[in-house]
Amino acid sequence: MRKAIQTFLRAFATGLLIGMGGIVYLSCDNRYVGAALFGTGLFVVLTFGFDLFTGKVGYALERERSYIGDLGIIWLGNLAGTALTALMTMYTRISAIGDKAADLCRIKLEDSLFSLFLLAVFCGMLMFIAAEGYKRIDNPVAKIMAVFLPVMVFILCGFEHCVADMFYFSAAKMWSVNAFIRLLIMTAGNSVGGIAFALLRKNVFYAADSKISKNDKTDNKNAA
Repeated sequence: MRKAIQTFLRAFATGLLIGMGGIVYLSCDNRYVGAALFGTGLFVVLTFGFDLFTGKVGYALERERSYIGDLGIIWLGNLAGTALTALMTMYTRISAIGDKAADLCRIKLEDSLFSLFLLAVFCGMLMFIAAEGYKRIDNPVAKIMAVFLPVMVFILCGFEHCVADMFYFSAAKMWSVNAFIRLLIMTAGNSVGGIAFALLRKNVFYAADSKISKNDKTDNKNAA
């Protein structure tokens, strides 16, 4: 129980940060600047070890079965955090961002479910790249780029990020059964994209590593 609460709190903090990323994006007239600054939320999440659903789901097949339950808790924590951030903005002078959020949400509500799913798959791939890149890259500049560039790409391309969309629907006050169904579709797309890219990376990595090891053994044998 204690582990579940801690997981929820880390995910809740993540929701607050992604919500703030959404705020800065909606507040910027220049979408390129807004897309760049949105990545600050993800950078803080990864730096502090918080839990973002789209950053964690790619590892689902590599972990024990209980990890699926953790992902469910993380999803709910992200939802609660983004919702609170959106609610808080409604009582401030920047509440007008809700109008911009509504414009984004109308596009999502009018799109086809298959389109939303595919756009979410692309985003899931990019989020796995960001999380894995931050974890594996040692060079500090490259580490930062590994986080900010995928975020900029998914925003500028219009790919669907389920946690960011949690914030947009909350800020726009446009929650409905239809909106929730679409959020689940986007969640599924993010999951498929993250897991698929994780499998691709693993297979390519192990295949390359196996080939190198085989070549090393051959060279050592010839040298002998």
